[in-house]
Amino acid sequence: MQQLKQTNTMNEIIKRIMADTPTFFKRLIAIGLTIGVIGGALIEPHVASQLPDFLQKISGYMVTVGLVTAAVAKLTVKDTEVLKK
Repeated sequence: MQQLKQTNTMNEIIKRIMADTPTFFKRLIAIGLTIGVIGGALIEPHVASQLPDFLQKISGYMVTVGLVTAAVAKLTVKDTEVLKK
């Protein structure tokens, strides 16, 4: 029973990833990825050694927030009928 539930959950996630994303969330994905990339660039050792401590800490949060925002926004769907098929 547990195996079947996990399979259904994975199938729903795959359907959501493949479904069309609304325009607002497409922009949110782009913004999230941009924030994540900027944070990743700030974490890079050569850059991080020249930054103040608070910017080094913020850059880690930027990566996390940016990538989680993009991932959650990607799972939104325009039409829920796609998930019922």
